[in-house]
Amino acid sequence: MKKILVIHGPNLNLLGEREPGVYGSDTFESINNEIVERAKANSFECDVFQSNHEGAIIDKLHEARNMYDGVVLNAGAYTHYSYAIRDAISAIKIPVVEVHMSNIHTREEFRHISVISPVCVGQIAGFGKASYLLGVDALAEIL
Repeated sequence: MKKILVIHGPNLNLLGEREPGVYGSDTFESINNEIVERAKANSFECDVFQSNHEGAIIDKLHEARNMYDGVVLNAGAYTHYSYAIRDAISAIKIPVVEVHMSNIHTREEFRHISVISPVCVGQIAGFGKASYLLGVDALAEIL
């Protein structure tokens, strides 16, 4: 069975509390449960990881190269400026799908640029928690 990793970046542990008008009212735990169920429906094993720390996300991406067949990544604000996460994605040689709950292209101007998208297989943005589910489905198509 193929195995995937879902990585949540900074502040996503506060889903359900943080800006519900932007991110919805579903809790972090309930969203993760839905992600794991969608992965199972696609015949994947799925692990979920969250960190507010750039280095921990990079370490997890490095670890993923030997343990997982693909990654769904919501890098949060790191999307817009972390060349270190971009380089980690480029280095691991497994498909990474970039996801965002909000439509980053309609928000503040600094959010319009993703430095990680050029090294990801695709980007899904603006569908709330469904962005993660669509990311899992995208990996099912790729893998």
